[in-house]
Amino acid sequence: MLPTMLPQTIRSNGYGAHYPDQVRIVQNTNNVGFAEGYNQALQDIEADYWVLLNSDVQVSPDWIDPIIALMHACPDIAACQPKIRCFDDPQRLEHAGAAGGWIDALGYPFCRGRILDEREIDNGQYDDTGEVAWATGAALFIRPEIYKQLGGFDSSFFAHMEEIDLCWRIRRMGYRIMTCPQSVVWHVGGGTLQKSSPFKTYLNFRNNWTMLLKNLPWTEAIWVLPLRLLLDIVALLAFVAQRDLSNAKAPLRAHAHIWRRLPNTLRQRQQTNLAIAQYRQAPDRSHAQGYYAGSIVFDFFARKKRHFSQLTTI
Repeated sequence: MLPTMLPQTIRSNGYGAHYPDQVRIVQNTNNVGFAEGYNQALQDIEADYWVLLNSDVQVSPDWIDPIIALMHACPDIAACQPKIRCFDDPQRLEHAGAAGGWIDALGYPFCRGRILDEREIDNGQYDDTGEVAWATGAALFIRPEIYKQLGGFDSSFFAHMEEIDLCWRIRRMGYRIMTCPQSVVWHVGGGTLQKSSPFKTYLNFRNNWTMLLKNLPWTEAIWVLPLRLLLDIVALLAFVAQRDLSNAKAPLRAHAHIWRRLPNTLRQRQQTNLAIAQYRQAPDRSHAQGYYAGSIVFDFFARKKRHFSQLTTI
């Protein structure tokens, strides 16, 4: 069984009336964001696999079958994603997931087929099924029991990077995250928050730091976090140089929130570690396939590496 969670507005289209056995409407009482919205919607859904699908995604025929077959054959695969192409440029890989998510040593996420804002044309160069660091929340297949064991998405994220944080926790339990490019979907992207939105910029800075504080071993955090702080200052200055003062305020707001909420985040870290220790089924896979030991920011700007295939240390 694969659940379909659709917003209240579908009643105006008649789906709830015409398909009462297939469509169940879950209406939140207030806007709790992507992360907690899914947590609430999924709590009473029983299924072998959950498929979390954004409303701005167009799927291809039989797109579900290859991923379910892969996960069914390999019980250590906790989550998986299809290949994501751009809806408005169908042969180009899309920003949010592309052909599978990676993460670098400083905690910056990127994808097979997308580094920063550089998106590649899909010529089949990333059509191999393989392990990745994270699977996109735009079209996420996940085992319900593992989602529940970890408490689902971190509701404090509201939106953005909540799936990266969840996948990191899953890999720390010893499970694999996979990409299955034999399944293809097309994503509009930016339908909720446009790329230039200062609120989106704020969420990306804030949530990335929260994710690092929750998941990085202290032996790595002592050198990663100072470097990240320096790079955040550089990003702020870049916004100022572009006279984009609204986005320049975003890193400041993010850091004010991060340090004000630090005691809560450290408690979350402790709870996360306890859950992972309780349900761990294999050694930590944080540094397995999907982890890039270099800096994607340095490689992009200093070494001019624009394509995933140009990264020589993966």
